[in-house]
Amino acid sequence: MIGTMTPDELLARLLYRDGLMLVIDKPAGLPVHRGPKGGESLEDHFGALRFGLPRAPALAHRLDRETSGCLVLGRHRKALATLGRLFKTGAVGKTYWAVVEGGPTEDEGTIDLSLGRRDETRGWWMRPDPAGQPAITRWKVLGRAEVRPTENAATAVPNTAARADKASSEAHAADASPPTASAASGGQGSGVGGQTTTAVLPHEAPPPQPSPRLRFAPPGEGAHRASGSEHGPHQVTWLALEPVTGRTHQLRVHCAALGFPIVGDSIYGTQASLRSLRKEDGARVGGPALHLHSRDIVVPLYKNRAPIAVTAPVPLALQERLYACGWQGEVFRLVD
Repeated sequence: MIGTMTPDELLARLLYRDGLMLVIDKPAGLPVHRGPKGGESLEDHFGALRFGLPRAPALAHRLDRETSGCLVLGRHRKALATLGRLFKTGAVGKTYWAVVEGGPTEDEGTIDLSLGRRDETRGWWMRPDPAGQPAITRWKVLGRAEVRPTENAATAVPNTAARADKASSEAHAADASPPTASAASGGQGSGVGGQTTTAVLPHEAPPPQPSPRLRFAPPGEGAHRASGSEHGPHQVTWLALEPVTGRTHQLRVHCAALGFPIVGDSIYGTQASLRSLRKEDGARVGGPALHLHSRDIVVPLYKNRAPIAVTAPVPLALQERLYACGWQGEVFRLVD
């Protein structure tokens, strides 16, 4: 999780670049724009991404402060207008990866649950509301794991049957100067010559191995067990989430409302519910990072070209639980 950033670090997170659009790998812990209380934001460093244009790029959409992954920027006003229209009409494909407490009993489905503001004092905090705005999320189980207390430790077993097609997908890098992290995901980027060299991303450490507290469980085994007893095992589930609509905190509220909150969610998660029962106010400090990552984005930006597909690498904070759920890891490539 990052609380500050330099222009060079932002450049190292560039995933895609062309004449209209940039895609960067947003770090968790840094808001995309400055809030009412001020403080550093990602926008403060967009001047480093001008690449010869007179103005800095601007946000085409937003991600929560604690969410990582693909973030789209428009390079000028005309591009922003085009991108804004694509996002507004739902033409942009978005896939998030999440690790949730417990999990659904089925392997895929759709959540159709309208959302509204919790109350005026909570700002953008949301809740299910039949009179609110329509909100639809498609989801699919990619893997499951059982978390055991330390005193009942079991060895983590990788899920060799996990859906590796998502884990091994790669986003296209662009004609960026410096070299950009990329992975081929079927879209049309603007890579230089197609020649690649394998390298570890500068902002990622070597992947961790699964904790002895995490054990793989096949889909369907013990599904929908959330926190349960403090002394007994409980399950976590790796989900692919596709928001059909784009409401504030939609994925977080939808998962929590169906009984499987996202791991590390300090607002809608299990620990947040316990604090509410104790009448404690405010979001949790400490604990695991929010396990929500904007994994893939597909933008049909050009009429006569295939959509641009970009994938963001999994951040270190999410890798332990993903490995336990059967994720096979990944290698991203740098464009020469």
